Amino acid sequence: MKAPLSWLREYADIPADTSIATLTDAFIRAGVEVDGVQAGTDVTGPVVVGRVLAVQPEKQKNGKTINWCQVDVGPEHNVDGDGVDGGPGRGIVCGAHNFAAGDHVVVALPGSVLAGGFAISSRKTYGHVSDGMICSSTELGLPDDGTDGIIVLGNAAEIGAEAMPLLGADDVIFELEVTPDMPHCLSIRGLAREVAQALDVPFTDPVSEHHEPVDGTVPVRLDDPRGTRFVAARVTGFDPSRPSPDWLKRRVVASGVRSISLAVDITNFVMMELGQPLHGYDGATLQGAIVVRAAKPGEKLTTLDDQVRTLSPDDLVIADDSGAIGLAGVMGGAKTELSDTTTEVVIEAAAFESASISRTSRGQKLPSEASRRFERGVDPGASYAAALRAARLLAELGGGALDPAVTVVGEVPTPPSTTIDAGLSEAILGMPVDTETVIRSLTGAGIEVTQDGDRLTVTPPTWRPDLRDPYDYVEEVGQKVGLDKIVGIIPPAPGGRGLTRAQRGRRAVVTALATTGLVELLTFPFAAEADLDKLAVPADDPRRRFVRLANPLAETAPCLRTTMLPGLLAAAGRNFSRGLDDLALFEIGSVYRAKPGAPAAPMPPVDRRPTDEEWGQFAAALPDQPRHIGVLLSGNWVPQNWNTPAEPVTWRHAMGVVDTLAEALGVTLERRRGAQVPWHPGRCAEVVLNGEVVGHAGELHPNVIAEFALSQGAAAVELDLDAILAGVPGPGTIAPLSAFPVAKEDVALVVDADVPSAAVEAALRSGAGELLESIHLFDIYVGEQIPAGKKSLAYALRFRAIGRTLKDAEAIAARDAAVAAAGAACGAVLRS
Repeated sequence: MKAPLSWLREYADIPADTSIATLTDAFIRAGVEVDGVQAGTDVTGPVVVGRVLAVQPEKQKNGKTINWCQVDVGPEHNVDGDGVDGGPGRGIVCGAHNFAAGDHVVVALPGSVLAGGFAISSRKTYGHVSDGMICSSTELGLPDDGTDGIIVLGNAAEIGAEAMPLLGADDVIFELEVTPDMPHCLSIRGLAREVAQALDVPFTDPVSEHHEPVDGTVPVRLDDPRGTRFVAARVTGFDPSRPSPDWLKRRVVASGVRSISLAVDITNFVMMELGQPLHGYDGATLQGAIVVRAAKPGEKLTTLDDQVRTLSPDDLVIADDSGAIGLAGVMGGAKTELSDTTTEVVIEAAAFESASISRTSRGQKLPSEASRRFERGVDPGASYAAALRAARLLAELGGGALDPAVTVVGEVPTPPSTTIDAGLSEAILGMPVDTETVIRSLTGAGIEVTQDGDRLTVTPPTWRPDLRDPYDYVEEVGQKVGLDKIVGIIPPAPGGRGLTRAQRGRRAVVTALATTGLVELLTFPFAAEADLDKLAVPADDPRRRFVRLANPLAETAPCLRTTMLPGLLAAAGRNFSRGLDDLALFEIGSVYRAKPGAPAAPMPPVDRRPTDEEWGQFAAALPDQPRHIGVLLSGNWVPQNWNTPAEPVTWRHAMGVVDTLAEALGVTLERRRGAQVPWHPGRCAEVVLNGEVVGHAGELHPNVIAEFALSQGAAAVELDLDAILAGVPGPGTIAPLSAFPVAKEDVALVVDADVPSAAVEAALRSGAGELLESIHLFDIYVGEQIPAGKKSLAYALRFRAIGRTLKDAEAIAARDAAVAAAGAACGAVLRS
C-alpha cells in the first residue's frame, strides 16, 4: 500500500513541520510496517510547462521517425529558435508520438539535471539543435503512469510555470506493509485515522453518508448469504472520451495503480481512498436485475483479463439474465466491461463473506487489489458513501448526471458490544493506564465507549471486525499508548532449580561426541517410505509406522521420520558432492511412530479450554515420539599423514562412540550380537541397558554402503536416548579412596566363539565380590593353541581393600570365585 502524504493531509491535520521520521514512527506505533519512503526526486534546474506549437515528423535513415517540434515555454524561457515555423519558443527533437500540436507537456530546459544525473544541454541531433527535452515520467524519476511516452498535461496548466510541483514530485510517498489484522489500513481513510491518533491531531472521516436499504432504479437481489450488502448507483450521459484530470492520474499512480481511463481511475481512486473496492458496469449491456448468487456447476465466465474461467458452486458470482457477469469481489466480466462507447455507468459497492472471496481468488489463481481487501474484511458501513463518491466524480468529471435513486440492498451488521473492566488494560499490560487514557485511546480508534463505574461497554466500528473479546481491546489500548512504555522486569529465578537431569544428560552427550571429533547436524524431520525402501526395512518393521502430514512442505517427504539414519545419509550425500569424504556426523532429534489402532484426534472448539476427556483423546491419538541419537561414520577416522597411514572407519569406531556416550552419562551399556536392518548381519551389536535393547551399532550393510556411495566399512549407531537417560542412576555416594596397594590378577578364559565378552565380564564381576575394583578385557585370541569353535578372552582384574592391605590369599580366592562364576554362567575354563 502506497500512501502520499498530501492525500493523508486531506483527512488528518498533520502539521506542515512534521518530519518524515516522526510520521514513520507514527505508522510503526500504529502497527503498520514502513517498507520505504520516497521523498521527491533528484531532478534539479528549470523544468517547466510548455505548449507544443508545431510537430513535424521526420523519418530517419535507420527507419526511426522523430518529431521536430516547436514548443512555447513562456516568455521568460522562449528564444528565437530554429523550430518548425521559425517563431519564438524552443526547437526540440522528441522520439515519442503520444502528443500533438496544442498539447501541454513537461519540458526540461538546458541546465537541468534529470533522474539518474542525466544533464540537459542544447545539442545537435538528427540534423537539428535540440534546445531541451520533452519528458516522460521515468526521466523525471516519477512513478510509472502507464503512459507509453511523454507526459501530456491538461490545458489548464500555465505555460512557463514550474512543472514538478504540478506533478506532485515534491510529495512524500510512504510504502507500507499492512498486516492481515488491520484491513482498514488498506485505505487512505484508515491510515489517516491511525496517523491522526498517533500524532494527537484532528481527523476528518470522509465517510459520513450512510443509507438504509432502499429500492433504486437498478434492481438488485442477494440470492446467496455470502453477499451481505450491495449498493448500485447509476450515472447517465457519461462522456467516455474525457481524459482523467492530472490530479486524479497523479493520485492513482502515486498509490501504485496504473492510470487507464477516467471511469476506471475513479473507481481505483475511491478504492484507495476509502478501502471499498468498486466495479463499473456498462449499463447498456446489463440484462435484467443484478443478482448475487453461487455459480452453477461448470458455468463459464470470461473475465476482464480475457481468460475463460470454469466456475463451481464454491464461487460467488454477480449475474444478470444473461448469466454470470463477474466474479464477486475478485474481477468483473468482459461482457459488461466499460468501453470507449459507454455512456451509462452502473457503480457497484458491495460487501461479501471474506472466506468465500479468499477461496475463489486462490482457486482461480486470480489475485487482485479488490480480492486482497475483501478477503481481509471491507467496511460494510462505507459501501454507500463509496458508491456515491464515485458516482459524483463520474458525473462531475465525465459530464454525466447522477440518478438520485441509489439502490441499497442488505443491512450493515451491528457490531457486537463487550463489557470490560476499566482496570483490565493496566493489569494485562503491566504498566500504569488510567481509565481516562483507556477511553481516549478507544474512542480515538472509532470505538464507542460507555462508562458505568469501573465497567466499560465497548462497541467496535464497522471497519474493525478484529475486535471481539476484552483482550482485543487491551491490545488496542497498548498499541495506542505505546508498547515501548512497558517496563521490562526480569522475574527472579526460584532457588534450587536449574537444568533437569535429562537436559544435563543431553548436553553431556553432545559435548562428549563433539570433543571426540563428531559434527552435530540438524536436519528436517520429514521422510518418505522410499527412504526405508533404500534401507531394505521390512514391511512389518515398527519403523514403517509412519505419521503422514496433512499439509507437507513437499510431496516427496509427506511423513515424519521414524529413524534418524535417512537424514544422516542424505547429509552425507551432500557432503560427498562437495568433496568431503571423511565424515563423522551425529544428530539428536525426535522420531515419530504411529500407534497401531490410534484414534483420530478430536477438533475441539476454540472458545474454551479442552476438557480432561479431550486431553486424554489427544494423548491417545499422538504418536510415540522418543528422542533418538543417530551417528554416521564414513571414510577415514584418522587421515593419512606424512609419518602415519590412514585409519579407515570400521565397526569398532561405532562401538567406541557407544562407549563414549556411556561414559559421559555414567551408565553401563552392554553389547551383544544382533541383527537389524540396515546393519551388516554379522557385524551388528544390540546395545542393552538394564536388560532392554536401546539401539544398535555396527557396520552398515554392503548394499546400503553401495546405495549411498559410502566408504567400505562405513558404520552407524542409532540409540533411544530417552530410554538411556531414563536409566541413568541418580545421585549416589562416592566410594572412599584406599591408600593401600592393589592386587593384580590376570586370567585367560576359553569360551565358545559365540559367547559375548560382555557376558563373561558380567559373570566375573558378580563372582569377584566387593573386593574387585576394576576389570578390563585386554586380549582376544583365536588360533592354533585354541580348539576350533573357541576363543580366548584375557581379563585384567584389580582387587583392593579399604583400610587395610589385601592378603595374597584373599586376592586369589576372589579371582577363583570370579573364574568359577564365569564357568558356571558361560562355560568358561582357564586357558592352560
